[in-house]
Amino acid sequence: MTNNIAKMIDHTLLKPEATEQQIQTLCEEAKEYSFASVCVNPTWVAFAAEKLKGTDVKVCTVIGFPLGATTSETKAFETKNAIENGATEVDMVINIGALKSGNFDLVEKDILAVTSAAKGKALTKVIIETCLLTEEEKVRACELSVKAGADYVKTSTGFSTGGATVEDIALMRKTVGPDKGVKASGGVRSPEDAQNMIEAGATRIGASSGVKIVQGLSSDSDY
Repeated sequence: MTNNIAKMIDHTLLKPEATEQQIQTLCEEAKEYSFASVCVNPTWVAFAAEKLKGTDVKVCTVIGFPLGATTSETKAFETKNAIENGATEVDMVINIGALKSGNFDLVEKDILAVTSAAKGKALTKVIIETCLLTEEEKVRACELSVKAGADYVKTSTGFSTGGATVEDIALMRKTVGPDKGVKASGGVRSPEDAQNMIEAGATRIGASSGVKIVQGLSSDSDY
């Protein structure tokens, strides 16, 4: 089961103070444990792509991170730039304020800017930041993500007031249906956490504790 879980983990290091040596270690661990991807900030994409060349490990990065408050044009440029640098998966943060204002057209346009920039080149995951949303807003965010052509919906950045919950994963899975991906991120620290998320409908886990999870251990990491 641990190997199966490893293939579902985005091995993540998004702290602003992450060093080159730490990113290199992240890549080495991802190769050793056959994680699905490494998830790094855009500045590290080219470096990670070079370190992972010739392996099955994908390079994932984040767009409009962590606030989601940059413009759609900026997010589109950031996506194109990341793909040029070697990213094959992009996790974008929605315009949370627009969603909470009821400006759903802007939210859809914002997501579409990224999915269009990534189409045919990279997998797109939409971070809806569940801890800041009502249940109705979570559903609407998932619906807009599907409508805009995203491949996955994702719970959290790991940098706000809370992370993934089993309840949110179940709601997101119910909303997007069986054919879209659902990523649990933020606070998945143990094999039990990961298994609970998977049973609720998650098909990908974002965690900085991936090594401990596949070793059957728990971590006190925030992400």
